Amino acid sequence: MIKDSKFLNLIKDVDRSFKGWDFSFISGTGRMSSGLLSWSYGSQAISLIQGTNTMLDMGTGGGEFLSMLRPFPQTVFATEGYKPNIAIAKERLEPMGVTVVPIDEDTKLPFENEQFDLILNQHESYSPKELRRIIKENGSFLTQQVGGLDCVGINEALGVFLNNEFLNWNLKSAKNELEKNSFQVLYSQEEFPFQRFYDVGALVYYLKAIPWQVPGFSVKRFENKLYDIHKIIQEKGFFEVKQHRFMIKAKAL
Repeated sequence: MIKDSKFLNLIKDVDRSFKGWDFSFISGTGRMSSGLLSWSYGSQAISLIQGTNTMLDMGTGGGEFLSMLRPFPQTVFATEGYKPNIAIAKERLEPMGVTVVPIDEDTKLPFENEQFDLILNQHESYSPKELRRIIKENGSFLTQQVGGLDCVGINEALGVFLNNEFLNWNLKSAKNELEKNSFQVLYSQEEFPFQRFYDVGALVYYLKAIPWQVPGFSVKRFENKLYDIHKIIQEKGFFEVKQHRFMIKAKAL
């Protein structure tokens, strides 16, 4: 039985509440940090919004990011599939004129054919075929994706395999899928910046918020492995893994 009081107090952060898509409890306090990417999704999104009439933000979370992209076009929709986020997104976005639409699956979206000039997608799954149906000819699609090798170091440290369903999700496969569905890729980039956790409490909070990283995660199940990570942090100052990110800007043909 582990009796290290500092470790035991830190892992209690797994019980902290998490709402929307807000990691400020650990990122805003410097307990977790990430390396910089060579691109800015936000800057490219703002540039594309200018002169656009109809826009969709896919997987808006609690609307935190979208709310910072104002001024908006005349018509803006946002989708969200995670039920706890829907009410949060509506409360934040609807006063700004954004229509928030709950969805259940990517392959059947409740929109008309060729409805949008611009579709934004940050870290959300999508169906290229359905995407092409709802975007106008010459419309723009901008996405930043989390690749299948994201934070594999966490899984290795905990002795858990990555989900094979996403293992081959990368820039090459995403570009191929889009091109097969009548998109022209105008810009693409893929990188592996670091992600650091400066205490084990930040790590357990993070894993609770993203349950797909380590399915079935619980502090009790992985206590010994977490304590090993805690000792690494005590010795080195942080626990570092590699993120996997890629971005694509494409035009519908």
